[in-house]
Amino acid sequence: MSNYHYYPGIADNEFIRGDIPMTKQEIRIQVLAKARIAKGDTIIDIGAGTGSLSIEAALQSQTGAVFAIERETEGIELIKANAQRFGTPAVSAILGSAPEAMAALPQADVILIGGSGGKLSAILAEADRLLKVGGRLVITAITVETLHGALQELKKRNYPSEACGIQVSRIRSVGASHMFQALNPIYIISATKEEG
Repeated sequence: MSNYHYYPGIADNEFIRGDIPMTKQEIRIQVLAKARIAKGDTIIDIGAGTGSLSIEAALQSQTGAVFAIERETEGIELIKANAQRFGTPAVSAILGSAPEAMAALPQADVILIGGSGGKLSAILAEADRLLKVGGRLVITAITVETLHGALQELKKRNYPSEACGIQVSRIRSVGASHMFQALNPIYIISATKEEG
C-alpha cells in the first residue's frame, strides 16, 4: 500500500483475511491505547491471528521489532501477507504455541496476549521474564474464566492492573432501514511491570 498514511484503527476490510479470527478495529484501538507503544518499542503479540494488532503495533513502534506468535499455519501466512501489504518488515511471524515459542525472544516493552490455548499461567510466567521494568502487558479475553484467571495471575505477580469489558455494535443496512449488529463482548486487562 504505497503512500499509506497510518492512523490507529485500520479498517477491518483493509486486512487480508482468511478463516483465522481477527481482532476487530474498535477493540484494536482500545488495546493500542492501553499498550502505549512508543517509537522503537519491542512488542510480542501472542495469538496474533491475522496479524492485525502486530501490524498496527509495528506502525506505532516505527523502528522497533514485533514478534507475532501464531500456532496456525494459515495465520502465519496471513501475518506475512499483511506485513507486506502494510509495509511493516519489522513484523516477524513465528509459528508455534506460547509459552514455548517465546523461549528465544528478546526483552520486550509491550506484550499482547490475544490467545492462550489454556496455558495462561505459563504464558504469564514467561511474559514476566521477558517484560522490561515499566513494560506494558495487555490481555484480551472472550471468556469470564480467562478474565478471572488473568486477574488472579497478575495479582500473584504483584502487577498493578485494570480491566474493562467492551461491547461493540455496528450499524448495518437492512433494505431501506438500519439496525445494530453486536460483536462479541471482549474483556481487556492491562498491567505494568514494576520494580521487584
